[in-house]
Order: sequence, then C-alpha cells, then structure tokens
Amino acid sequence: MRKVSQGRSSASAGAVIELDALVIGAGFAGLYQLLCLRDRLGLKVTALEAGGGVGGTWYWNRYPGARCDSESHVYWYTFSLDLMREWEWSERYPGQAEILRYLNFAADKFDLKRDIHFNTRVTSAHYDEAANRWRVRTDQDETYVVKFLVTAVGCLSTANVPNFPGLKDFKGDWYHTGEWPHEGVDFTGKRVGMIGTGSTGIQAAPVIAAQAKHLTVFQRTANYSVPARNVPLTPDFKQHVKRHAKDIRATTHETLNGMGFKIEDRKAVETSAEDREKIYEAAWERGGLQFRASFQDMLMDKAANDTAADFIKRKIRGIVKDPRTAALLSDIDHPYAAKRPPIDTDYFETYNRSNVTLVDVKAAPIQAITAAGVRTAEAEYPLDIIVFATGFDAMTGPMLRMDIRGRDGLALTKAWEAGPRNYLGLQIAGFPNLFTITGPGSPSVLCNMPVAIEQHVDWITNCIDYMRTKGMERIEAKPGSMEKWVAEVNEVANRTLLPQAKHSWYLGANIPGKPSVFMPYAGGMVRYREICQEVAARDYEGFDLS
Repeated sequence: MRKVSQGRSSASAGAVIELDALVIGAGFAGLYQLLCLRDRLGLKVTALEAGGGVGGTWYWNRYPGARCDSESHVYWYTFSLDLMREWEWSERYPGQAEILRYLNFAADKFDLKRDIHFNTRVTSAHYDEAANRWRVRTDQDETYVVKFLVTAVGCLSTANVPNFPGLKDFKGDWYHTGEWPHEGVDFTGKRVGMIGTGSTGIQAAPVIAAQAKHLTVFQRTANYSVPARNVPLTPDFKQHVKRHAKDIRATTHETLNGMGFKIEDRKAVETSAEDREKIYEAAWERGGLQFRASFQDMLMDKAANDTAADFIKRKIRGIVKDPRTAALLSDIDHPYAAKRPPIDTDYFETYNRSNVTLVDVKAAPIQAITAAGVRTAEAEYPLDIIVFATGFDAMTGPMLRMDIRGRDGLALTKAWEAGPRNYLGLQIAGFPNLFTITGPGSPSVLCNMPVAIEQHVDWITNCIDYMRTKGMERIEAKPGSMEKWVAEVNEVANRTLLPQAKHSWYLGANIPGKPSVFMPYAGGMVRYREICQEVAARDYEGFDLS
C-alpha cells in the first residue's frame, strides 16, 4: 500500500492502484471507516479527500459563527474511551476551528493521514461486473481498482448557490458559507448582503453585523431559533466527562436522536397552560436542542407543537424592538422542528442594531444580482459583499455529483431520478459492494451525526468481515428490500409533523427540480440500530450475497 504525506498524492498521472477497499471522504465518517477497515480487518485501503486536510464539513465550513449545535461532550467519537479521556473541549458548543483541531488530533492518534490522499476528487466510479471491482477515477488522473467502495461524503457537503441572473456581473465579492476562504473575510467598512436565514445564516448574522458597516439580511422563510447559551466548560465538568465517558457513550445509544438527553415522558396537550409555560421558560433559559425534548408529543401532534411554536414566536416579538421586523421574523409557516431547529447566539438581538436591515423576499422576491448589489421586486440594495447562506444539495447531492455507475452501466442519477432509493440507507440495488455512510434512508441528519456515523461504520465493517469469514465476494441490496424500506421511511415520516415543512431540505425542496421525497429515517436511532442488528443477525436478510 502506498504511504503518502498529508496534502499531496504521490501517484503519477495514469497510475492504476489496486486495493481491497476505497473510502471517499476524510471527515468524521471517512476517518473512522479507514481506521476500521485498515486496523480491525487488516485490509489494503486508502481514503480520498477533495480538501487539503481532514475534517469534511468542518474543513470547508469556516464561515463566521460556524459552530456545532450538539453539545461538545456528545459530538465526538465514542469508539475509544482513551480518546474521550485524552481530549478536552473548551466550550459547551465547539466552534469550527476547535472541531477541526479535534479531528486532526484523532487522525494523528491513530496515524490515519498516511493512508489519505488529499486534494483528490473522485470524478467517476464504475462497477465492472466481470471482475467484481469498482474502477474509480480521480481528477489526478489516477484509477483505483477496488472490491469495496464506501462513500463517506457527508450529507451537507455540496454547496447550493442559487442561479440568480446577473451574478457574474456583480462587481463586489461573493462567498458561499460552505466554501469559505480559509484566510477569512474582512467585513470592516463593507456593505454586506446575506441571502438565507437557515441554521447557517442564523449563526453568521450576529458575527458579520458586529464587523460590517451595514448588514442586509434577505429572508424568504422565517425560522424558529432557541438560544444556545454557549459557555466555557468548567474544570469540574471536564473531569466529569473523563470519569463518565462510558456512561456518556451509553446514553447516546439509548436516546432517540443520539444526544445526551432524553425526551421528557409527558405530553404538552395534557399539561396545563401555566405549567407548560414554566417548562418552556426553563428550557429557553437552559438553551440548546434540548428545548425540543420538553414534551414527547411535540413532533407528533400539531396541537402540542403549536404550544411550542407560539412560545418561540412570542419570544421573538419580545426580543426584536421594531414591530415590523419582529412580525417578519415571527411569521413562521411550519411546525417547530419540522425543519432543522437552529440554536443561536444573539440572532434576534442582532436586528436591534442600527446597522442591520431585514428584507422580506417572500413578498418581494430577488429578481437579479446587479453589478452594484441585489435587486428585488421593490428595490435595489447596493452591496460590497454578498454571502450566500443558502445551504446544500443535501444527502443526495454529494453522491450524484460523482459519476457513479453500477451493473450494466446503470447511472445513480437514473436510479435516483424519482428520489433516493436504497436499503437501510446503506446499499442500493444494482450497485454491488457499494456502501453509503449516513445516506438517505438512515437517521443521519435527524441525529447527532457522530453517533449515526459510528453505527453505520461498525455495521459496514462487520458486514465485510462476515463476507470474508464466509468466503463471499459480493453483497447487494435486493430490489424488494429496497422498495419496502423506502415505504417504511415514508410511513414513519408521515406519522410525524416533519413532512409538513414543504420547503425543507429534508425533502430536497431547496433545490429546483429535485424530487420532493422525505429523505432521512424519522424512527430514531434506537429503533434503527435494532433494525440493522436484526438484519445482520439473520445473515444479512434483504441482501444478496455470493
């Protein structure tokens, strides 16, 4: 196996490299999958990474305010108690730079970088049925010939820049939050326009506003947000994490979303208005995603959800001083947490600054980017910098931008033209020996991602080990299993309020022309883990092995 240093592949143009397995991506998922295949199974394996270092999402997303929304003591690897005890987080919610330091620390501890080729993007992956091998081409003019191909490309890694007319004519600078310059951006004295008010925009706006001459926020869809209440971790808490590392890991395996807290065993509709208000007030003051765990019926019952939605809207109107701005920010058209529920640091307070303006582009849509700024149906806004906080082509985008072709040349774009279809979010009929980590059809984005990632990587690793033990060369999801799983994903989602947010990226609604299909599995990590374990225990029922 080739050993290469970080940042550069040593292979010459036209090289053909044969391996047991190839991992695409070097974020949380790719690093752990590389470790498992190399060190646990002893396979000849390499990981390819488009970036210049490890980190995945945290390598690219360096926008102002970029921060995790899971608490630090659960947002990390738990497969190694030693690693949990060696690393110390500094804050309740780690920022991008600290998470990137952590992933480098983990990669160095397990000596993973020697088997990662950086600055290398996959351009195609075609399955050769006669040889039972994947032939993977890169932009470095290399070809990898491998038995097992594992995509660890992340759910939120393909930037979505809206196709506004005139963008190429803009005389200022523009940036997408998911492809932020590593040297940063100086907003001092600049008129900045930010398009998008999802989780990213909610994090970025307060930081940009504190530096810019003026910030204009273009809002199409108003969003809920709960204060993060981020604070430095105390020495006592850091020691608590070290002493209870095993218990923390166990808790994340027992909770619906892989978090460090459980959903309260009570219903909003059965709680008095007075008591409910006290519960919400306490949750608001505590801050963070735990707000959504206040009642067990919050995502199942519209009447219950309305109580949370009304509480947050009242909070917004109480914080924002200008009545018109407050009305726009609280004019939210979907149930609370039916879209990704953001948490923030002074987001709504930012609109009380004299240098911040909110523009309603639902009422007056953006018509064009001009040489001087942004033109809506009502006015033109002169800008020096435009920030696109417009999210990603989520879950399927990272896979579909690679030219993946399975048996008989079947293109993944064709197989998924009506929406993503697979079995357990792990395999696709017609694409033997291709595994997808946290793909559509798995809990992934509805969970604390490292927990979902570890479960998938462990399952894939155990599956490949099973195949080797049994002398099997090929595994592929059965079409019938895939169809049943797609139906199950839809049925589970429809028991919740999640599909009611029609403009959610969970449905792909932020990408023009993308099929509207609810993509993640909403049944929770605990049930999903049980299903995957049951499938494996029945000799990988639902898969064809040979």
